Amino acid sequence: MLQNRTINYDYSKISGKIVEVFGKQYAFAKAMGWSERTCCLKLNNKIEWKQSEILLASKLLGIKDNEIFTYFFTKKVL
Repeated sequence: MLQNRTINYDYSKISGKIVEVFGKQYAFAKAMGWSERTCCLKLNNKIEWKQSEILLASKLLGIKDNEIFTYFFTKKVL
């Protein structure tokens, strides 16, 4: 029987990019149309990213299509 496990992703690279481009997480959250809490929950694997959010975040942060996997789908090593 398969167990229902949530995959945790390593968002440290995207967190760094947010600081590089926006200076503060709050400014990025505002640009995404989120509260700062929502942003924090997403970056801490508490809420999953939607595909449309990944595309918007990539655009806002200047992440190229071929870099999306590295920023959003690198599994966290526990």
